[in-house]
Amino acid sequence: MGSLTKKQKNTLLRIIVTFVLFVILMVCEHTGVFAPLPWWAVTLIFLVPYAVIGYDIIIKAGKNISHGQVFDENFLMLVATVAAFCIGEYSEAVAVMLFYQVGELFQSYAVGKARSSITDLMNIVPEYANVEWENEVRQVDPDDVEVGDTIIIKPGERIPLDAVITEGETMIDTAALTGESVPRRAAAGDEVISGCINGSGTVKARVTKAFEDSTVTRILELVENAGSKKARVENFITRFAKYYTPVVTICALILAVIPSLLTGEWSEWIARACTFLVISCPCALVISVPLGFFGGIGAASKAGILVKGGNYLEAVSGITSVVFDKTGTLTKGEFRVNKVQPAGCTEEELLETAAHAECFSDHPIAVSIREAYGKPVNSARVAEAKETAGHGISVLIDGKPVLLGNFKLMQVNGIAAKELDCAGTAVYAARDGVFLGTIVISDSIKDGSPEAIKALKAAGVKKTVMLTGDRRAEADSVSAQLGIDEHYSDLLPADKVGIVEKLLSGNTKTDRLAFVGDGINDAPVLARADVGIAMGSMGSDAAIEAADIVIMDDDLRKIPAVMRIAAKTMRIVRENIVFALGVKFAVLILGALGIANMWLAVFADVGVAVIAILNSMRTLRSKEKA
Repeated sequence: MGSLTKKQKNTLLRIIVTFVLFVILMVCEHTGVFAPLPWWAVTLIFLVPYAVIGYDIIIKAGKNISHGQVFDENFLMLVATVAAFCIGEYSEAVAVMLFYQVGELFQSYAVGKARSSITDLMNIVPEYANVEWENEVRQVDPDDVEVGDTIIIKPGERIPLDAVITEGETMIDTAALTGESVPRRAAAGDEVISGCINGSGTVKARVTKAFEDSTVTRILELVENAGSKKARVENFITRFAKYYTPVVTICALILAVIPSLLTGEWSEWIARACTFLVISCPCALVISVPLGFFGGIGAASKAGILVKGGNYLEAVSGITSVVFDKTGTLTKGEFRVNKVQPAGCTEEELLETAAHAECFSDHPIAVSIREAYGKPVNSARVAEAKETAGHGISVLIDGKPVLLGNFKLMQVNGIAAKELDCAGTAVYAARDGVFLGTIVISDSIKDGSPEAIKALKAAGVKKTVMLTGDRRAEADSVSAQLGIDEHYSDLLPADKVGIVEKLLSGNTKTDRLAFVGDGINDAPVLARADVGIAMGSMGSDAAIEAADIVIMDDDLRKIPAVMRIAAKTMRIVRENIVFALGVKFAVLILGALGIANMWLAVFADVGVAVIAILNSMRTLRSKEKA
């Protein structure tokens, strides 16, 4: 009982008390104890357990009727049990209400369990921030911290805001946000996101985003809004229940009155009508279908995947083509030297010359060259650095002229160099009029990208497409390494929307196209695709806002994982619909014919609901991990 809420414990206690009284009354009824008593006395005796177990249903039905909401499950239970009392079926009336409450308790517990898988995320909200002001540390509300402030994060504390570490080293537990069980190392210069837990060391960090713009706040907004975006199946069930309940109520009234007028057997036909009403309660559908989607969203959140609504989970289950942005999505977006091709000198000499020529530049290509050199550069050796727009730079190193740039720079200066046809950016170097060689710099494939493409195809994706603004040679190389079906290169941001539009026009009504991106320029495409998937760790705010699904740790292997979760969720939802409607319609016919009694009616209502709820809870037990 430890996991039950106070309200659930109270309901369980009422169920136990009612069950004990019900057993005693059933024994008394079958042993003839009530035989000498008048009918009204027996009615009053059975009203005691009925009131204990059903008072809240009676109150709810009364309130709903007063507000004009007549036809719901509370109304059906009230009418059916009161009618049973009127025809002397006392034990059946109490039994119906008792087992209905058992089903309601089961439902409440199941919904709470499903909700907890998502609301656990609410615990990621930091309660305070340690801010360093004028050599003094103050504990303040995270909302009061400004961008640029220095915060101190102690071991075991939750990171209050998005920040960059300026001092110290630690291990960061990101499990609550990304689903990763292994902590990440973080040191000076590394970004840390709010909501994660600082593991081992005290660090200082500079705040980069206000609390309302931080990762933790964005996540909570996504979670809180997820429930309002219903899948088409959920909307169908809501509309179905709206018309279904009044129709079956009218049918029960007709079943009670017309045959009774013809046969004169009022008691028999009112009993059948009561059975009909109990059977017709739509609880199994109304609860189990939303619970299935809620559980699917919860299972995804445990794996570090935020789904913004049941409608997007439904769409994911039908994905047949996936379009990727390249830089930052399939690749790391980090330039690295992957080939050094000297001509008339050593690799070491070529890298040394290039690193010194780029010693004053912060361009990613310059940084990658210095990192490849791996030694300190002596800027005192460098003089008269000049940049030629669109070509490269010219400098004096140790008094000798050095050229570093593209092939055109070599041509303009009459350097006898051979143009290299390769994937990536080729940087040509010359010293004192002599060609020294070529350094090839390219983006590196993101960890898990090849496995993600294979898993997507295994999950039923028919086509994978890559879009990039890079040159064709680079696009060919990355596409070949990953096994991408189609790729488009040399694109402007507006071109991406046009290609996605073209791909969408070739889809059938059941096909779904997903776009995966991370940059600001991806936001229009994310919004246009059937399913927009954004990278949550490195992705821009615009991309995350426009997307329908957010991968919190940028691991592409979680896309096939969420597809499997979505497919399982949809399978379970369809099972519940077929099972619930099949059993109900079959037992409704039996009830109208007088074959089904009140006990079978209880199974058709409570039993079917419990089975459907149990089935829905399977979505929570997803073991999906990247």
